[in-house]
Amino acid sequence: MYSLIRAAVTVLTLTAMTVTASPAAAAPPPLPRQAPAAAPPSAGTRTAPAPAGTRAMWLWNSATARPADVLAWARAQNVTEIFAYAPATLPANSTQLTRMRELKRGADTAGIRLTALGGEPEWATDHAAARAWQRAVLGTGLFAGSHVDVEPYALPAWQSGQESLAQSFVRMLELLQADDTRPLEADVPFWYGEIPLGSGTTLADQVLARVDAATVMSYRDTATGPNSMTDIATDMLTRAAGAGKPLRLGAETQPLADCPHCTFAEEGAARMSAVLAEVDRVAGAYATFNGIAIHHYASWRTMAARSGR
Repeated sequence: MYSLIRAAVTVLTLTAMTVTASPAAAAPPPLPRQAPAAAPPSAGTRTAPAPAGTRAMWLWNSATARPADVLAWARAQNVTEIFAYAPATLPANSTQLTRMRELKRGADTAGIRLTALGGEPEWATDHAAARAWQRAVLGTGLFAGSHVDVEPYALPAWQSGQESLAQSFVRMLELLQADDTRPLEADVPFWYGEIPLGSGTTLADQVLARVDAATVMSYRDTATGPNSMTDIATDMLTRAAGAGKPLRLGAETQPLADCPHCTFAEEGAARMSAVLAEVDRVAGAYATFNGIAIHHYASWRTMAARSGR
């Protein structure tokens, strides 16, 4: 979900699993819909990369952050989309609903897209919960689409039944896509292309075939070279371009004691800006590159204040 502990565990998981993850001995049975040709009709095709400097950000603390502060920060940082955490209980929570409506009004005035953010690892198998969440939050009319952060590899079943769990996760995305015509975007680790799923396809391909866009958790503190943001994201950038799906790269700002090279927390805001400008330049070679998303609002502001920006 949205706790800092879970976010830290996610990053460490991504660090531990490298792009050389060993494939399964035998390919699992094919999914009902495998080829990118079976992607939902709403899937778009980008023919040119997003302009350099295109930024988005995760807003996990939407229940407590002041909308005016969030919007002022977003405008100052040229953020054009906010992934705002929205629980399934949002429609029934008058205080939080009022706060989200205020954020929506300000975002509309500023020309900032507001997308509903949500996700639990358990949604990979509990499809009813995932669908109920999307119906509830999109039913408010406040969001342009869904942005899901569902990490099936955080479940124990990933170790004992990876193929089945991965197939169930893909099915969840397929159901969410079918349930609503608004765009669906998913957060993905950079190594999904190393997980075989069906004959001649991978988990990365299956995910891209069932979403309108994706964000890679390319959490590194350098732009180029070995183990850099663009290095670990190259596979997903290539696959997304082939599938015609917009793909963002993600940058981390919260401190991670066990993985300092996964975050800009130590480097500070000025260094991050310089690195991300280089990422824009390099990733801009891919037609579907969709800019950079910053994880996340609260830690980004804290990092900037600590580094004097």
